[in-house]
Amino acid sequence: MAQLFSMFEEECLRRKLKYFFMSPCDKYYAKGRKPYKLILQLLKIIIVTAQLVMFGLSNQVVVTFKEENTMTFKHLFLKDYDESSDASFAVYTQNDVYEHIFYAVDQYLALPETTVGCYAYVYDVGVNGSALSLCQQYYKRGRIDPANDTFNIDPHIITGTLTTTVLDISVNNPFSLYRFINITIDFQLKAINLQTIINSEIPDCYTFYITIIMDNKAHSGKVKIRLESRATIKECKDPSVSGQAQSYTRVTFDVAVALVCLLSLVLCGRSILRGIVLQQEYVDFFKENLDRKVSWADRFEFINGWYILLIISDILTITGSIIKIGIESKNMSSYDLCGILLGTSTLLVWVGVIRYLTFFQKYNILIVTLRAAFPNVIRFCCCVAVIYLGYCFCGWIVLGPYHVKFRSLSMVSECLFSLINGDDMFVTFSGLQESSTLVWLFSQVYLYTFISLFIYMVLSLFIALITGAYETIKQQTQEPIHITDLHAFIAECTDAPSSGKFRAMETSPCSFFCCCDRTTTYEDVLLVN
Repeated sequence: MAQLFSMFEEECLRRKLKYFFMSPCDKYYAKGRKPYKLILQLLKIIIVTAQLVMFGLSNQVVVTFKEENTMTFKHLFLKDYDESSDASFAVYTQNDVYEHIFYAVDQYLALPETTVGCYAYVYDVGVNGSALSLCQQYYKRGRIDPANDTFNIDPHIITGTLTTTVLDISVNNPFSLYRFINITIDFQLKAINLQTIINSEIPDCYTFYITIIMDNKAHSGKVKIRLESRATIKECKDPSVSGQAQSYTRVTFDVAVALVCLLSLVLCGRSILRGIVLQQEYVDFFKENLDRKVSWADRFEFINGWYILLIISDILTITGSIIKIGIESKNMSSYDLCGILLGTSTLLVWVGVIRYLTFFQKYNILIVTLRAAFPNVIRFCCCVAVIYLGYCFCGWIVLGPYHVKFRSLSMVSECLFSLINGDDMFVTFSGLQESSTLVWLFSQVYLYTFISLFIYMVLSLFIALITGAYETIKQQTQEPIHITDLHAFIAECTDAPSSGKFRAMETSPCSFFCCCDRTTTYEDVLLVN
């Protein structure tokens, strides 16, 4: 009797394991249960994508409004501004410095009469309750005499703030320009984005924080001028759009998306927990009946990585939906954070579709190839990264002062990565034509060796790793492959999904969130018989 019970327990465990690793279609044939999780994931793909598209259109309007206003401010407050010379906009004479300061202040004061847009001043934001502040930074004391190669500088920096009512920059004291480091003009303007009405949204109220900077840190005779603008968004007071009532359709849709993702999160979490429970049952059976330990590779078979991916996606979508609801209700303005969360979650949702393609052998080749090649690719990338970083540091130090693409480490990395893919080669080479002969010769050796090494060797070896893994997988599909203990144990169960024997494993419908299966016991079978 005990031996018969042990055999039945072993056979029951095999059926449970086989059912656990079945595809949704096979589970439907085995127990007749509808693939609710599959249907939910397909529904989630549709609604999450629709949510991202709607947010993208709304965010595009916001970003466009900010960018166009920034360009408007540059044309309004920067004298003789030209878009083509935005990065190199500068002045070189003392009179030009004063003229640009006075021009910006005059344009600010005459803004209501000159601008096409609708802007309003923000008062009590500067010094002494003023609307505009002019701040200058300069060395405390300094005397420069290039004729005698002498100087006397006190490196302490003095910061002085002036207002429009006390604009006492001395035009008759040109030596003060030799000491000044930068001059900034700060003020704020308010505006309303009416363009959102197109998307049936209530317009937002914006506050633009504008700073005009005249940079003389280099003291090279070139004073760089740039305008920086950042905006904050808040709900307008008493908004009223004629002929339109406030609609909560978008908020309702966001709530529905969050609820669907919450349901998906619960179902995926339940599946992972069931896998852990079944893993422990399998480990205990091997230890008690066969006196063997289960390998870690077999243990990880019970932890479905796709469910973890979907859980991360659900968490990001729920968080992004909450932020989006805050944006829709005008309580938050974190457009960038919301876009990152929703964009990443949508990416993971679409990547999760590959899980269902892995049940078909012909479509599974991509995942299996990536899984086989991943360890070798990581080792190869670690070795290549050492060489790549060496080239980055070398290019930054040597070519940085002479080439705009090598001014910072991030720019060097972007430039070299573009060269690996064959982009901007001629532009990179031609940018060093005006440098010294020694630097030019070094740049030729540097660029030619990098391109030859990474394009003809590194890329070829990288592709060879992927190709080798693909060929190995193809051979394994034609030849007998190594079967793990887990799959060998499951293979002894020859019951087909449609045999009806899996229906005897029906679990107790105690709760929707129940994670522990109550499988039919041997005593139950005897009672039925």
